[in-house]
Amino acid sequence: MTTIRIEESGLQVLLEVTTAGEVRLLHFSSLDYEEAALKGAAQKSKFPLVEVQLTGENHDGHHGAKHIETLPGKRLIYTGHRIIDNDCGPKLEIELSDLETGLRLAAHWQFYRGFPVARCYNVVENTGDKELELEYVSSFALTGLAKEGKASWGEKMKLHLPHNSWYGELQWHAYKLPELGLSPVNRFTTKRVTVSNTGSWSSGEYVPMGCLENTETGSCLFWQIEHHGSWHYEIGDHFHRELNDAGTDEGHLYIRIGGPTERENHWWKKLRQGETFVTVPVAVGAVNGGLEAAARILTGYRRCIRRSHRDNQELPVIFNDFMNCLFGDPTAEKLYPLIDSAAEAGCEIFCIDAGWYADGEWWDEVGEWQPSVKRFPEGLGKVTEYIRTKGMVPGLWLEIEVMGVHCPLAERVPDEWFFCRRGKRVIDNGRYQLDFRHEEVRRFADGIIDRLVREYGAGYIKMDYNINIGAGTDLDADSAGDGMLQHQRAYVLWLDSVFARYPDLIIEHCSSGGMRMDYSLLSRHSVASISDQTDYRKMALIAAAAPTAVTPEQAAVWSYPLETGGTEEVAFNMVNAMLLRIHQSGHLARMTPERMELVREAIAYYKSIRRRLAASLPFWPLGLPKFGNAWTAMGLEEGDAIWLAVWRLDGTENEAVLALDRLANRGLSVRCAYPAAARGEWFWDEAVGRLHVRLAQPFTARLFEFMPLEG
Repeated sequence: MTTIRIEESGLQVLLEVTTAGEVRLLHFSSLDYEEAALKGAAQKSKFPLVEVQLTGENHDGHHGAKHIETLPGKRLIYTGHRIIDNDCGPKLEIELSDLETGLRLAAHWQFYRGFPVARCYNVVENTGDKELELEYVSSFALTGLAKEGKASWGEKMKLHLPHNSWYGELQWHAYKLPELGLSPVNRFTTKRVTVSNTGSWSSGEYVPMGCLENTETGSCLFWQIEHHGSWHYEIGDHFHRELNDAGTDEGHLYIRIGGPTERENHWWKKLRQGETFVTVPVAVGAVNGGLEAAARILTGYRRCIRRSHRDNQELPVIFNDFMNCLFGDPTAEKLYPLIDSAAEAGCEIFCIDAGWYADGEWWDEVGEWQPSVKRFPEGLGKVTEYIRTKGMVPGLWLEIEVMGVHCPLAERVPDEWFFCRRGKRVIDNGRYQLDFRHEEVRRFADGIIDRLVREYGAGYIKMDYNINIGAGTDLDADSAGDGMLQHQRAYVLWLDSVFARYPDLIIEHCSSGGMRMDYSLLSRHSVASISDQTDYRKMALIAAAAPTAVTPEQAAVWSYPLETGGTEEVAFNMVNAMLLRIHQSGHLARMTPERMELVREAIAYYKSIRRRLAASLPFWPLGLPKFGNAWTAMGLEEGDAIWLAVWRLDGTENEAVLALDRLANRGLSVRCAYPAAARGEWFWDEAVGRLHVRLAQPFTARLFEFMPLEG
């Protein structure tokens, strides 16, 4: 019997290798391991390091639809391991093999100094003399999620899920597992809680992450799947024969996390002799605390894995002409006054959004990305040059992964350029999906980027993606899901090559707002649109939740003052964005001087704090925001400074009390930083750490600043 222990930044991991060579993951937690929590070999045998299911192999157990008891997963035998210390921290590599099929598997776990997180993936290799057909491979598998504490897991375990929708992103809800139908009614059930995505919108219904909290021990497990396509995770119970310490016969809880599967996502992969397959990476961590503690750790981890770019330190203010402004109908005549007013407000990037490439309606004709002469009679270059003369970086909108069904080029190129299923091009919302496995597609996309940068001086590109193409493409692939995964990996390699050619280029990531909030793409893009929400009152709730899924300095939030609104409406719009990335829009040129001054004031204050925001950690003194809340708040903490956005939403409650216990008796200077001349009452109770805020009317917002007293 051999044990492998790793302790890094509060994360404790214990693996056991039996004399028969079975590898068991016994512990992955912020808590100490207690041997008494597991009774004997029969329980430990249900704690595999990995699950692998091959076509033609028995699914060896009474499992229902669960991804447990897999073969040859259960036959995999330990052949060695090593721990390598690298720039990030220790990296654990464990090698296993199946003598019957010749399948070899290497589990890779990268740990990170300063963060109780491991980034996990598995590499499967066929070393046998026959083809192997993969149906399921986990990226991370853990059993015993609730082994700490005495209470039943039905009572103590709480699952936090980030529901996601167009216009309604990042709506976190917490559930006890019986509320989702998973109850400890016997030693084993066939029920599981599944969270999946099939298609090219990785966060179309859920952000690919989650948090499982043990309310008895005050600890939690959290994870994010770093993939921008199909993925799946499930939580269920695993059969065992012994009673647990509470005297009940409930089985152990497990989680299985990974990318696409055959059962859920139409993924099936043939592994020929000598070929390998790499699962999608997942980051898994553990902390004493709940979802807020997990979000703070993930914020630091995300910064650690993200491509370095000065954009994430400088946080330039972006103006985009789309939202509650030109709405995809730009012309030179309309843009010039907007450019003037954006520069006057203090914006540093001006992005011309959708429509610059078409004379009229354009949705199903996109794909060639040539500027419209009708919209720009003197040429698009004259407008981008005017942007530069105003001291701003010019930007342009693209949707480079698609081609409209009525684009003339679509008729001239072969089907191999596009996703196909059963011999026909796949169409979604009037568009074809380009397949970036194809060399000519990549060359075509390179040409577009090169032209925008070199001919029009674009230093900023908004890269949008407005379709969900479904299971994938079966053209030159073993399955539709296999074709999808190959394409997605080819796309990010292409994206990496663009950044290598143009290291200073800023490419905003957008997918109808926040429909691809994942750290496959967000580890590359420095800035991302989190929502297309057009109502500034609802945008507040999405913005306040943004740091759960995206680092604050990457989360672009629309601020779009209305043409005929009041001063409080302007302030509310600006507070929505001021602790994240300001994505300014609205008809600034048509605003009254008083309201325009509020925009200028907000941007000027933002510039004075933004470099500190880029190193801050989030917190939520009123809890995570939800639609229907009367008030919400989100703060950022950096060193000894704190900024706190407070929103009064709908309802009759005109006062909120924000508990900030850790700030009590610290001798802080507190002020309402924006708007500087704001109406409303507030009081800081230093002795107990309570901020009392009274706002007379609904849909009013304030930004507070806490700083140490000088001297």
